[in-house]
Amino acid sequence: MAIKTSEVNTAHAVKKPKKSGQWYRSAIQIFFFSLVALITINVILAKYGWSIPFLSTASLHAICPFGGIVSIYNFAALGTFVQKIHSSSFILMLTAILLAVFFGPVICGWICPLGTFQEWISKIGKKIFKKRFNNFIPLKLDRYLRYIRYISLILVVYFTATTARLVFQTYDPYFALFNFWSGEVAIAAYIFLGASIVLSFFTERPYCKYICPYGALLGIFNLFRIFKIRRKASTCIDCKKCDNTCPMNITVSKARTVYSHQCISCMKCTSEYSCPVAATVEFSTKGEKKA
Repeated sequence: MAIKTSEVNTAHAVKKPKKSGQWYRSAIQIFFFSLVALITINVILAKYGWSIPFLSTASLHAICPFGGIVSIYNFAALGTFVQKIHSSSFILMLTAILLAVFFGPVICGWICPLGTFQEWISKIGKKIFKKRFNNFIPLKLDRYLRYIRYISLILVVYFTATTARLVFQTYDPYFALFNFWSGEVAIAAYIFLGASIVLSFFTERPYCKYICPYGALLGIFNLFRIFKIRRKASTCIDCKKCDNTCPMNITVSKARTVYSHQCISCMKCTSEYSCPVAATVEFSTKGEKKA
């Protein structure tokens, strides 16, 4: 008697202990969000002669790796940084690129405070809209909207290089989030932050998906990074849980290896988190050999 493929695949499904979620990823996100918040507060305290022990008084720009990216032209041509950018941004930039070469945009998925903030808001949206959440935008439109962030990247780098000023600060919701009480935030940055907050109730990481120039740059590394998200077709039961749990709406269930420029290496699609079959969706260097 012939055995159906689905029955063979189902045989690979094993009951695993109930998962408590990626607590280690959440812990890292909370740590970096708190660290950036405390450093920002410490800068303000330093103006009044106070400080938090063991914390840097560097500006928010000095601890942002994207500052190094937009300063490359000025540094190469003139040997100077653009306004408000510190040498530490270059060190962070090189560290972020090295991480991206090995693991992809882990800065986006594990460290970026703005990405974390959007995720926290989205938890409320998920409870309100349930299955509709993260599915409001038609796929055909969504496919094109995702390339806006590359236009954003080109414009930011160009105008920063030609003006030697940190142009992006005017529109940066990350800067607005941690400086909303100061007088340094432009109205446009508040608008971008407000839009990111509102849209996060309907879709996950809207700013990351459609606007973020730094995410656009790091996303390119998904094409050739060493560790990739890989799906083992021979044990996949086609349950679509990897697709449903992906915050960036990547169709993992149809790929042997995820090369999408939108992947943020959050690991939510893997067997460690959502896939019910052990060793089927993994973060590894080698994929399954084709039959």
